[in-house]
Order: sequence, then structure tokens, then C-alpha cells
Amino acid sequence: MNEPIPVTRVTDHGTAKLMPDVDRDRAWLLTVDGAPQSYVDLDAPEHLEFEYARRLGHVLDTVAAPGRALDVLHLGGGALTLPRYVAATRPGSRQDVVEADRGLLELVAEQLPLPAGSRVALHAADARAWVGAAPDASADVLVADVFGGSRVPAHLTTLAYAREAERVLRADGVYVANLADGAPFAFLRSQLATFAEVFEELALIAEPGVLRGRRFGNAVLVASHRPVATADLARLTAADAFPARVEHGPALRRFTGDARPVTDADAVPSPEPPDGAFGIG
Repeated sequence: MNEPIPVTRVTDHGTAKLMPDVDRDRAWLLTVDGAPQSYVDLDAPEHLEFEYARRLGHVLDTVAAPGRALDVLHLGGGALTLPRYVAATRPGSRQDVVEADRGLLELVAEQLPLPAGSRVALHAADARAWVGAAPDASADVLVADVFGGSRVPAHLTTLAYAREAERVLRADGVYVANLADGAPFAFLRSQLATFAEVFEELALIAEPGVLRGRRFGNAVLVASHRPVATADLARLTAADAFPARVEHGPALRRFTGDARPVTDADAVPSPEPPDGAFGIG
């Protein structure tokens, strides 16, 4: 059998590269402009290699009874890691994936096709514009994992965007976002303040070293109008190879401090990560 070979292609927003994993058959790493973006095992879509993806997966596992089909809107496509995960763990789920880079979507669909019968629709569009046009109460979960290079775009950080996301979610829906920051956490705190203005319940999942300001890293924001399953999330994230902490309630409000919600007029992207901040996790 021929060994898989790397595939490199210039897409709309950068240079994408798919590299086979020598340790797992039919598993691939996607990088864009050298930054790791996604990891997919075509034979085991429930395997989440990156720690931040595992945390997003834990949230998806706890938003409803195991196996229950969901309507999920994904902002950011990558190699479709989480849509594959939902299709495997919650068969029959209806999913929409919005990715600004049409060339990247085409590359992934061509090289890493979705399993037959997956109810996943791919859309080449701007995430903010798509959310603004989406029907009211049309999603159970909205997953935001959008990075321009290694930064969250400014227009996906604002109060107006948060209100649109809340409108698209059903009454018991859950918003979950992959963010990135380091001390003094101006960006992360502003995001907490922004989403606290719109949603009644918030939680934040991150490694203790990140929360203590020792290093730059990912943090997963969870927002909803119903209580977040913090006990379940704490149990799941504590068992990971790189254990995380789940902050909520008074501790999270203290972390947010006097940060103010972000308006469209003053929005900025998340900070540029230091070199080597995003290795393969």
C-alpha cells in the first residue's frame, strides 16, 4: 500500500498543509501558514488530539443527553474535526460549518472527505455575516473556533456579535468559543465581560498555568442561559493528559474584574501569540 504523502496548497487565506501522522493510520494534521489548526483521524473521528479540541468536545458531550442529535452551527472549519466528532457521537445531528476560506474547505472536502450520511453542510462565508443572517432559535450549540492566522478576528469579539449569537441559539442553547490570551488577560477579560452582558451563565476552561499567567494559551468560553454543567466539565477536563480547571461563579467574576464589554468601534483581534505558543497538544 502506498504511504500517504503531505499535501500543500495555497488557499484563499494562506498556505495550507496536510501532513499524515506516522503513528496513526489515516490521521492528518492541518497547518495554515505553519500554525497547527486541526487534527483528524478518519478511522476514529471521536479522537480529539489537541487539548483545546478535547475541551470543546467535553462541552459538546455535556450539553445534552449522550447520543441525542443536535443542531450545531460551527464558525470556523479547519479540517472539520468537531463536526466529525459530533457526527460520530451524536448520529443524526444537523450541522452547518461556516469557513471564510473557500479554498481550505475544498481542500479538506477533497482530501479528507466526510463519512457518507453525515448531515454536515459546508458554507464559504464570513462568520459574522452568517450569524447575522441566520434564523432565530435555529441552533442548539454555536461553536466559535475562528482564527485569522493565530488571532481571533476583531468582529467576532463584540457585544453586537454576542447578541446575534444569542438570538440564533434556542432558549436552552449553548455558546462555546476557543479563545487565546496570556497575562494580563485584557482580551480574555473583555470577552467574559462582553458575554456576561448577554448570557446569564458563564464558565471558562483553561490549564491552571494559563490562568495563573505563566504562559500564553487557549481558553474555552462557555455561555448559556441555563446552568453550565461545571461539575461534569471539571471531572472530564481533570482527566485529560493536560488537566484543565473550570472557573465559574464568583471566581470568574473576580477574574473578569472591571473589564468592559467590547463594542464594534473599539474591537481588536486577540493578541499575537509568542513564538512556539501553539505546538501540537
